[in-house]
Amino acid sequence: MTVDLLLGLQWGDEGKGKIVDVLTSKYDIIARFQGGPNAGHTLEFDGIKHVLRTIPSGIFHNNSINIIGNGVVIDPVVFQKEIEGLAKFNIDVHSRLLISRKAHLILPTHRLLDAASEAAKGKAKIGSTLKGIGPTYMDKTGRNGIRVGDIELEDFKERYRALANKHEEMIKFYDVAIQYNLEEMENEFFEAIEELKKLEFIDSEEYLAQAQKAGKSILCEGAQGSLLDVDFGTYPFVTSSNTTAAGACTGLGIAPNKIKEVYGIFKAYTTRVGSGPFPTELFDEVGAAMARIGNEFGSVTGRQRRCGWLDLVALKYAIQINGVTQLMMMKGDVLSGFETLKVAVGYTYNGKEIAHLPYSIEPENVTPVFKEFKGWQADLTGMTTYDELPIELKAYIEYIEKAIEVPIKIVSVGPDRTQTIRR
Repeated sequence: MTVDLLLGLQWGDEGKGKIVDVLTSKYDIIARFQGGPNAGHTLEFDGIKHVLRTIPSGIFHNNSINIIGNGVVIDPVVFQKEIEGLAKFNIDVHSRLLISRKAHLILPTHRLLDAASEAAKGKAKIGSTLKGIGPTYMDKTGRNGIRVGDIELEDFKERYRALANKHEEMIKFYDVAIQYNLEEMENEFFEAIEELKKLEFIDSEEYLAQAQKAGKSILCEGAQGSLLDVDFGTYPFVTSSNTTAAGACTGLGIAPNKIKEVYGIFKAYTTRVGSGPFPTELFDEVGAAMARIGNEFGSVTGRQRRCGWLDLVALKYAIQINGVTQLMMMKGDVLSGFETLKVAVGYTYNGKEIAHLPYSIEPENVTPVFKEFKGWQADLTGMTTYDELPIELKAYIEYIEKAIEVPIKIVSVGPDRTQTIRR
């Protein structure tokens, strides 16, 4: 019996989908533990690019069961489209995908609330994806939410109507112009609910407990990144759930002492989508080149990602709070061609140099301290062994590994599942 955990260590978009896909053959069950359709996991193989939003990244493997855990929030409309997108690949979703009854549903009015709230903030907006994630988690913690298990109850539509009516009153409170046709949105929602009912709903914590007793291997899959965690991220510019290792326990009902390996994924540089502080952000041609070469656009939102140098201070922080045991470095190939690379090894904070992540990393409080590295020119995308990598990249990897005191076991040199070098 094995329970391992995989999560992102930066502001999301680290490449978790690819690594889950690469690792899936080792596991019987892939279980998603938090987030919603704002998280896009991109997988690429056989010349085809796939983007998953809610469905775990093991769905393309015949022998794995995929579970959407209680910590996830599900938009039935988005979910239905995701399933329809998989149909052309002849994937038997109904036999491979199980949904926790305790997962919360995103209602059409949750999305409207999200839009109204963000519009009301004006320049103070946090960069919400407007998918209704935040309002859904607010209803969850406020004990107003509707869960997947409620679909099976006779009074489901009455429960829906009561909450939707409450939301409409809240939308009026924001006093902003939001154009919508709720009747049309609700028709689409209830059609999607009928499709959702064709899948198997489970008491996921019991299912996973029995799977552990039966000796099954489980990989817990996180969404977004550790620096977006609602408690430990760059608040308030964060998501609405716990993206760190602790979120796997609450999002699946798995006990902490059952988790063995914690795989942490990070990019060889840093990116961020939306608002919020970003100490190593680049505003020059180097940053623009990173975005262009790395195709740094959100897989769900299409928004351009902000780019900057690798931040070892933030990375060490994320490793510490997650208890990471193994690391995977993504997109090393994107840095090919740069004459010089930089890595933030500390911050100047209130006039002193520090090596930990402080309470505020806003630009007026923090200035990164950089160490420079010689770049490399070689194209990495066709390389298959660590020995083939340029000596400059090896020096870069080995410095990072020594500084953060956790082994880097995988180096990704391209988007395809085959472009993965194991160390």
